[in-house]
Amino acid sequence: MKEELFVSGRNIPDIDPFLNIWHWQIPLYLFLGGLAAGILFFAGLFTLLGKDKEMPATVKWATLITPLALILGLFFLFLDLKHKSYFWQLYTTMRFESPMSWGAWVLLAITPLSMVWVGSYMKEMFPGWSWKLALLDRFEAWTIRYRFYLAWVIVVLSVVLGIYTGILLSAFNARPLWNNSILGPLFLVSGMSTGAAVIILMSKSHYEKTIMSRIDLLLIVIEIFFIFHMIMGFRAGSAVQIAAANLFVGGPFTINFWVFVVLLGLLFPALLETLELRGFRVPAVVPAILILMGGFMFRFIMVEAGQITRYLY
Repeated sequence: MKEELFVSGRNIPDIDPFLNIWHWQIPLYLFLGGLAAGILFFAGLFTLLGKDKEMPATVKWATLITPLALILGLFFLFLDLKHKSYFWQLYTTMRFESPMSWGAWVLLAITPLSMVWVGSYMKEMFPGWSWKLALLDRFEAWTIRYRFYLAWVIVVLSVVLGIYTGILLSAFNARPLWNNSILGPLFLVSGMSTGAAVIILMSKSHYEKTIMSRIDLLLIVIEIFFIFHMIMGFRAGSAVQIAAANLFVGGPFTINFWVFVVLLGLLFPALLETLELRGFRVPAVVPAILILMGGFMFRFIMVEAGQITRYLY
């Protein structure tokens, strides 16, 4: 065991003057978690509203992605862990004050539930599909019978998962850019927007695309409001918060943030979706891909920029 003696809180490698421990794995984990949460939320919501027959891509086809997205996200998180052999200890306790504990347990619940949800639609999506075991047939019948109640559980867990991806960062009190209350709702709305984009990509129904485009437009407006609210709040705060905001206003992340996240990831897709809703022929794939790109860039920038910010002491 290597033993080190620190006589000062300054210049500790990887911690001060800024963090240097979270790399590409964490933004990908946050992106995939938010994406899966958005898709599952809409699948459960439209089932509860009795619109499952009118929204097949939302309720069935898009959910095929969610188990894969959640498993890949967890894999990327596992790659980032320093002590990989101890990850199981997250499930030996439940700490209500810890966002990581909440996230671990929510992921443990929602990942198999997403598989159950997809499994309950396999025979509808793939005619001729049959389960090899009679036990699975009985379980499928039970799931279909109680799908309405399962939808309630998935809606609640997907909201918790979506907001957790932001709260995971905001719980770091020592990093001013992350330590704000708007980050949880902002990540939730962004995740729902990326989920809506995937549904639009996979849908073949004009009615369904129209509904999801309208919802996505509303989500984009809310996301832009949250972003400006966050930056204005920083600009009206203390010196360290102003310094955090300056990373996006004249600082090293200005172009990446305002061009790739706000302009190309939010404003331009919103314009294209508005034109499409007004009858113009706009390929749905273009705004959807831009939204997905913007959603990932937003998380990548927030993780990288947040590690630079610090309190002066």
